[in-house]
Amino acid sequence: MTAERDGWSGMGWDWTDGGEVRRRLDAGADPEHWSGGRPLHRAAVFGSAEVVAELAGRVADVDASERGVTALWEAVVSRRPENARALAAHGADPWRPSIGGWSPGRLSLAGPTPDLFPVPDGTGLTGAEHEAAREARRLTAALGRLPAEGTGLACVAGIDAAEAVRRLEAAPAPDDVVAELLEDPYAFDPEESLAIIGVTTVPGGCVVTQPWGYAPQMPGVLTRLSAGTLCYGLYANPKSGNQGGIARQGSLDGWDLHPGGGPDEHDGAEAVLAAYLYRLQPAAYACAFAGLRPTDDRAVLGPPDRWVELPERDYWSH
Repeated sequence: MTAERDGWSGMGWDWTDGGEVRRRLDAGADPEHWSGGRPLHRAAVFGSAEVVAELAGRVADVDASERGVTALWEAVVSRRPENARALAAHGADPWRPSIGGWSPGRLSLAGPTPDLFPVPDGTGLTGAEHEAAREARRLTAALGRLPAEGTGLACVAGIDAAEAVRRLEAAPAPDDVVAELLEDPYAFDPEESLAIIGVTTVPGGCVVTQPWGYAPQMPGVLTRLSAGTLCYGLYANPKSGNQGGIARQGSLDGWDLHPGGGPDEHDGAEAVLAAYLYRLQPAAYACAFAGLRPTDDRAVLGPPDRWVELPERDYWSH
């Protein structure tokens, strides 16, 4: 059903205008369909509580699923407590099991609004889940802000900066070259600028960083760094968003991932919790995945412990 036929033509990201949504509904807009999805799910993330309540009162099933989740799940994951409360007031079930066995209500207990819903007796987080939530709050506060677009990272478990440099067979980068790169990295030939990376030891391992490129996430870098351990690579691609890759024991174990993007319908319980805790925090997610515990943002935003230059080789063959 097209947007023209379902009555939602022209509706984009903003679903906050209650009067506009009510006018469309009264004129025959379909409360069950919008551009291949469900209006209530869209409003749960991008709308106001007024719009959510209006739609919730007109749908046949407030707990209808889209891509395996309810509108209430979407509101909780998107940190929209006012929308979640509006849905619950219209009969949405906070304790209905969803992805990875989590319900929206139990997932909310790990987030910033644990008092979002009345909690049934015997329902709560495990000790490990409480600890994961505490570490997520600490880690996201320590890192502060997202890396700028174009930044590359590799978070490596269990080795320090010196061992990372040894594994990559990198050499110290000339100070004058680094200074010029930091001033205007895009004035350099890409082949030259991609060879320069920063490396910093942090509690739990080390972080390889490049403020201007994707070199830390190249397969040949990840696999060399992950010998006997694991690492998570991240590239904040300015064209297509955050991209992630996993390497374990010297081999790629995951590619074209979306760190910070929220839970996926195929995730298991631990992956759902991590995706929820680090939604829109890709650098923190990458650090947490590798078990790194930086105490500030220097390893991500610089200056690193050392700047080094990668040797010339094919880093896309792994």
